[in-house]
Amino acid sequence: MSTTDQKDSNPSENNVYDFFTGRPYVKSAQKIVRIAPEYDGLEVLYSNDTASQKLYSLKIICWALREDGEIFAMVPWLNQVMPAPEINDPLNGRWEGYRDPLYDEIFYMAPQHKIVELESAEECFGGTYPADQYYIQELPDAIGTHAVLTDNGFKSFSLIEILSWKLSVDGQLHGMLIDDNRVTSTPVLPGDRCLFPAQTHPDFKYFFQHRIANKIKEEDPEAMAAIAMLREY
Repeated sequence: MSTTDQKDSNPSENNVYDFFTGRPYVKSAQKIVRIAPEYDGLEVLYSNDTASQKLYSLKIICWALREDGEIFAMVPWLNQVMPAPEINDPLNGRWEGYRDPLYDEIFYMAPQHKIVELESAEECFGGTYPADQYYIQELPDAIGTHAVLTDNGFKSFSLIEILSWKLSVDGQLHGMLIDDNRVTSTPVLPGDRCLFPAQTHPDFKYFFQHRIANKIKEEDPEAMAAIAMLREY
């Protein structure tokens, strides 16, 4: 991801403040304006310092187009959803590229077909939205993401499946959960009024992909040991 050296920045930009937050405007903080699903099994690769000779994979939620034209994969990562190239934590992981498991090919830029899809969609549908429109896109979750909820420091917890992902006008990606008390018909589909963002739940802690979530449900010893570490943390 490109960065701007401080000495090259426009001094006048330091005097510009965001009207809503009151914080200095940062030109590089570009919001996401369009997302596209990943249905071909492409993965994100990452490594960490606990096993520096190994590469691990993550399934991709979607590909995202940012205001500055950059395109990257979005992945659930700990307690947030983030661009894959921005994963950079020595203990938990660093981004190492993308992988096509079908051909065992590693690459570092968004695939051309996703670039064309996102840029074409933004040209067609992007622009100014009505004042009362907060969400601009919603995609079903296709990778089995779960939200972890706990209100007692992981002494007990719940694993709830994410039904869909919604992109808001401000560029944030929200994992949507079902509010069972508001279900009026089944099956619950993306766009249903009974859905709400996991990140707004007071007990929300982490996102887990289906592989880890299933191991926890099966009380796999390694998975339960990881949960124990979270409890101590």
